[in-house]
Amino acid sequence: MMPSDTGKPGQHLADLTPVPEHPALQTLIDALRRRYGENLVAVLFYGSCLRSGDPYDGLVDLYLIVDSYREANSSLPRAIWNWLLPPNVFYTEVAHEDHTVRCKYAVLTLADLQRGTSRRWFHSYLWGRFCQPVAVAWQRDNDSREKIDHCLLQAVITFLRRALPALPPEGDLLSLWRDGLTLSYRTELRPESANRAGELVSANLHYYETVTQYAADTLTPNFLLEPSATGLRYRTNYTAITRLVTGFAWKLRTVQGKLLSVARLLKALFTFDGGLDYIAWKLERHSGVSVEIPDRVRRWPLIFIWGMFWDLYRRGAFR
Repeated sequence: MMPSDTGKPGQHLADLTPVPEHPALQTLIDALRRRYGENLVAVLFYGSCLRSGDPYDGLVDLYLIVDSYREANSSLPRAIWNWLLPPNVFYTEVAHEDHTVRCKYAVLTLADLQRGTSRRWFHSYLWGRFCQPVAVAWQRDNDSREKIDHCLLQAVITFLRRALPALPPEGDLLSLWRDGLTLSYRTELRPESANRAGELVSANLHYYETVTQYAADTLTPNFLLEPSATGLRYRTNYTAITRLVTGFAWKLRTVQGKLLSVARLLKALFTFDGGLDYIAWKLERHSGVSVEIPDRVRRWPLIFIWGMFWDLYRRGAFR
């Protein structure tokens, strides 16, 4: 493990989330490795297919960690957008036996992953994502794996540092992560139901208990873990001013995040082939709200997509 303030050496968070042993997943990863070549540093697997272990179950969600945006994109404008507002999102399909594996993957440089999971990064977009269960489906070499592990552990610590002063001064770990992730989810336009964070934490409670123990030493003296008859509990002793400033920071993140979410959706219209159809599929899958894309939106998205977004927002397609 790289030297840092990220807990005890030798702890690999990705090892807590095994990669499903499914030949279709390997076929997909092999195809992406051929496409991105030596520029590819690692493939990170997350989302619903990781939880189910079935790559045929919806879309496989991946992050492709690369060295260079220019080499990872087919054109200079796409590379510039990837650099200005990372990540770029792409869609691909591979055939495996009698099935089609569908995959949505985001492209992010290792340097941006390191910055976005560090305690210096204000918005929760990356450290709020990578503090959750992630599997390393492939890495280029041992050095790459060490750097990825460092980022994942740093994401947990950054998340806890940002979330704990905004939470009640004591409670169980389920409530800690449920309420903390809810804060992070509110900074994005998300189609999931309000209790989604609680469901995800309950399904992976052992993971969250373990990573909290990994990070506990770095959070002292303001944070304490205690065993109880029902599992681990936490106590904090942040000052009133720290709690006030932290609450204000989360309000700022919410405003910033909503604007960035809209910007990323608009960027997807130009960098993500089939972006409109993917957005419609995603919203319908998670919210149950029927989404139809008018012809005028397909022809002139920058002009007419705003009215479509407003209508979907009023109907509860995202929050």
